[in-house]
Amino acid sequence: MPDPLTRRSLLQGSAAAAAAISVSGEAQAAPAGSPQRRKEQQQMNPVGLTVNGREVHLQLDPRTTLLDALREHMHLTGTKKGCDHGQCGACTVIVEGRRINSCLTLAVMHEGDRITTIEGLGTPEKLHPMQRAFITHDGYQCGYCTPGQICSAVAVLEEIGAGIPSHATENLDQIAFSDNEVRERMSGNICRCAAYPNIVAAIREVAEGEKA
Repeated sequence: MPDPLTRRSLLQGSAAAAAAISVSGEAQAAPAGSPQRRKEQQQMNPVGLTVNGREVHLQLDPRTTLLDALREHMHLTGTKKGCDHGQCGACTVIVEGRRINSCLTLAVMHEGDRITTIEGLGTPEKLHPMQRAFITHDGYQCGYCTPGQICSAVAVLEEIGAGIPSHATENLDQIAFSDNEVRERMSGNICRCAAYPNIVAAIREVAEGEKA
């Protein structure tokens, strides 16, 4: 008759299984200097970017996303990793004047591109107008999504100024600022704290300031 299953025997069995998996993984790892390890090292790609006005040269695994290159290799942690599926907008940065989700693109695809992150928009001593407006209108609560929100908001005003329509545009011959335009264009940036009215108010203030 088999021994009854007890909490002690279950824990002992789990520990043994974990140890076996660990040993197996170590055995499969390629030793330093081996052909496999040299091949892995040879697969690193040189990537040159201009980030916040500064030239940066990196050696990256070609599978590295732009988001991970910014956060892990350049230590620009203002850009946030949220869903990592391009659905929340927390990782939004501006590339060549256009906003993108940096988690959905590879760093090697942006060789030579100009990239602006939240760190490149302004400084604590000299805030960007959009940063100042977010503070004035309390356009954030926890602040996690705020860097992506601000980068996206800056790009939104550029889009409207360039006459690029959205799904909310009523007259394609006259692209004008409106709260509906802002809500539609910012819909890819999710705020779990639901500070949306304050975010719209902040963008409106900057838009009105640009017209003055």
